[in-house]
Amino acid sequence: MFWVRFLFLALLSLAGVTQTSSSPTQASEPPNPTEEQPPLNTGSLSFPWSHLRLPEYIVPLHYHLLLHPNLTILSYIGTVRIELQVQNNTNWVVLHSKGLRITTATVLDQNLAHLSDQVLPVLHNPTHEQVAIFSPRALTGGQKYFLFLEFGADLGEGFYGFYRSTYRTSTGETRTLASTHFEPTSARMAFPCFDEPSIKANYSISIRRSPAHTALSNMPVEQTEVLDDGLMEDRFAVSVRMSSYLVAFIVCDFRSVSATTASGVKVSVYAAPEKWQQTHYALKAAVKLLEFYEKYFNISYPLPKQDLVAIPDFQSGAMENWGLITFRETSLLYDPTTSSASDRLWVTKVIAHELAHQWFGNLVTMEWWNDIWLNEGFATYMEYISVDTTYPKLRVEDYLLDTCFVAIGRDSLNSSRPISSVAESPTQIKEMFDTVSYNKGACVLHMLRHYLTDQVFQSGIMRYLRRYSYSNARNQDLWDSLANTCPEEEFTSGGHCYSNSQAAKNAYLYAGEHLDLTTMMNTWTLQTGVPLVTVARQGSRLVLKQERFLRTTHPSDPAWPSLQQGYLWHIPLTYRTDTSTSIHRHLMTTLTDSVEVGEEVGWVKVNVDMAGYYLVHYDGSGWDDLIQLLKNNHTALSFMDRTHLIHNAFQLTTAGRLSLDKALDLIGYLRSESHTVPLLQGLAYLEAFYRMVERMDIPDVTQNLSTYILWYFRGVIDRQTWSDKGSVSERRLRSELLSLACHLGDLPCLEQAQRSFTHWLDSNSTLSLPADVTETVFSVGAQEDSGWASLLHIYTLSLSETHKHKILSALASSRDTNKLHRLLELGLEGEVIRTQDLDSLIVMVARNPRGHHLAWSYVQKYWSTLVDKFQLGSFSIRNIIIGTTGQFFSTEELTEVRVFFESIHEQASQLRVTQVAMDNIQKNILWMQRNLGTLRSWLNQHID
Repeated sequence: MFWVRFLFLALLSLAGVTQTSSSPTQASEPPNPTEEQPPLNTGSLSFPWSHLRLPEYIVPLHYHLLLHPNLTILSYIGTVRIELQVQNNTNWVVLHSKGLRITTATVLDQNLAHLSDQVLPVLHNPTHEQVAIFSPRALTGGQKYFLFLEFGADLGEGFYGFYRSTYRTSTGETRTLASTHFEPTSARMAFPCFDEPSIKANYSISIRRSPAHTALSNMPVEQTEVLDDGLMEDRFAVSVRMSSYLVAFIVCDFRSVSATTASGVKVSVYAAPEKWQQTHYALKAAVKLLEFYEKYFNISYPLPKQDLVAIPDFQSGAMENWGLITFRETSLLYDPTTSSASDRLWVTKVIAHELAHQWFGNLVTMEWWNDIWLNEGFATYMEYISVDTTYPKLRVEDYLLDTCFVAIGRDSLNSSRPISSVAESPTQIKEMFDTVSYNKGACVLHMLRHYLTDQVFQSGIMRYLRRYSYSNARNQDLWDSLANTCPEEEFTSGGHCYSNSQAAKNAYLYAGEHLDLTTMMNTWTLQTGVPLVTVARQGSRLVLKQERFLRTTHPSDPAWPSLQQGYLWHIPLTYRTDTSTSIHRHLMTTLTDSVEVGEEVGWVKVNVDMAGYYLVHYDGSGWDDLIQLLKNNHTALSFMDRTHLIHNAFQLTTAGRLSLDKALDLIGYLRSESHTVPLLQGLAYLEAFYRMVERMDIPDVTQNLSTYILWYFRGVIDRQTWSDKGSVSERRLRSELLSLACHLGDLPCLEQAQRSFTHWLDSNSTLSLPADVTETVFSVGAQEDSGWASLLHIYTLSLSETHKHKILSALASSRDTNKLHRLLELGLEGEVIRTQDLDSLIVMVARNPRGHHLAWSYVQKYWSTLVDKFQLGSFSIRNIIIGTTGQFFSTEELTEVRVFFESIHEQASQLRVTQVAMDNIQKNILWMQRNLGTLRSWLNQHID
């Protein structure tokens, strides 16, 4: 092809080197053009490598990458010159490549001389996403070489690699941009590379673009040259050493706002031009949070700039590319007129998460994907530490318990996994980005921080970050850093590492016991599940027993002993009693144990403020004592303790370990509850039960439960105003409470929502609805044909993705299955409803009592299409599977799901989520068997 070849020659000449140059950091046009020589015979060659992981005998040191994306024909071409350090003699260079057309391969020595006059053969192993370049002249161990590749590809249609995205202006014009998303294994889709997290290198990136566009990459532009054809070439500064999945580049026409941190880092937020006004909050938050992290970690942010970019088509929430973080628009843009208090908190948390990654993940990277929790668990937990300090009014601590409750929900199924798990294939690696890595990882770190104290925890992670900067780490490295130990040869008197003798002097004590941090933390990261601690009073002592908590298996089941075999945690117990304000501590390292509490103690609350990642069951009169305490004086316990009790009680009910009427009695105090978190926790269980029986079409229980909720919570419902006034907690309560009241058919709620919707429509949607109740207003309005049609029309015109999400949720709440079917069709087409929102749409429809079978049928029918759009193992595919099957409660539905998974066995066998889905259905079936009768009886008594 003339165009490709012309660009290749131009790229070589632009590298700016003459034939006599001996600089290894500059490109050189080959002295003998390789296209004039016959190619080597590849007939006798077979692919030299059979493993998923690359060989270790060749290490890349520096990539020189030059790309030219063409946004008109939606493809790109480029070259990469990789400086290599060869460890052993070899004729092969094996690296990653997926979907790329490699047209030329050349190996040069340190003097940039060709090792062969012939075109080098490139062998492909698509199964392992690898290519191998054969050099007839062996590469010598201990020497440096350069691998030079010319390649091209189409800009991707999905969300991985170097892909295209579009947005539409208010005048209806569609504009195209090109962006990247590489984590975990998609850098190989953009350029040939050594695509493993431990293979770090420096990157020099150059991008060609039209003058109408802007090019962005990890580093700032160092030089821009105007080329003969009118194009611009931006050459970016050399990057720090980093993993390939953190490389990023974008070509777009976005606008930005910028500010500078106290330490001189330029922070910029980019968005589509007409959404520029929605970037200001993110800029303020990013500056504030970046400054916080520099102080907290006591390590300067190492790059001169930090860009945050809102990408119109983006599968995940955000991606922490070093110096160039990319976001879904709803995770970065904040419109004060349409964004709720929860939206603001979400944007702040996502920015905090991604900026934390600049240290946890970018500066120090896990050695392999089995320990991705070292990245994601830390970043998730740092959200809470950083936002609590920088934006205390957002009350982010109110959400930490939810994070741990979600983790326990997954971890209490047979199909859960250890935090640190084997992951080799790209699909297995994608599945590691889950609740266990993020939520459980964060909760285990929260427990560890409370265990060691804030100061010790902070000092330990500072040592960890300093010790492994620009390098990789494993679980053990974190424990050593936190415990102040390291090999003697790494001793530095004033730095991050201490001698073993010094470590002995600084050994932490917990309730008077020596800390063996590695042994303790291995029980939390290397084994599956969450422990249940059962406590019982025997005289003056509290008798303790630990076991693995399972919601799908009861101690009376024959399988129980085998599922408990070998499980033991080192649990940092905390407890509080009515006789003291002190928090008592005890490290439980055996299956059974006991502690002295005294004869005079009336009640005991174990796991104070849920600082520990474990559930508690109170044997004997324990639950009755706590139920009475909440009725008589609920403020004797903190709001976190009250929330924890509610959660534990209903989890034990699901597992068949506590009667449902006992759990319902526990929340009988909620009329007196003034704190949002426990109030919403109790209400959430009642709402979940309502949606369950509504979906199962059990009229008497559905009606009685609706009547009970509206009667019992009448006072707090009536106190809600249809406004955005109040604290973040008050606004959250208003939003969730009014949404539920309208869903339950509360007449005053429906009338007010309908009035607001009518006024809004009459104003041609120029009237600003209170953001916290907008979704509720839309959902009520969407039940009428004209309202639904108006909302769909406004959806197509809106420039606020947050606003569109609220509209989409309302559209999916329609009771008209034809409308739900139309929504799913629009989602599949990807024009009106973007493909990035398709998985959320499917789950929204599945949660609708009229839509759960429709959504599941849709998933079965279009399974191959969905996998093509989102990739097997991705969050979107997992969200679709869990979101649709999680609505099933019968053995017939379980059988149907199992049959479908068997029909896609080749794909399903690669996925852990399929077993999670079936476990969830089994849990739902057991809940109905164990608790439906009790719920019906309890409601009958209380309604009377």
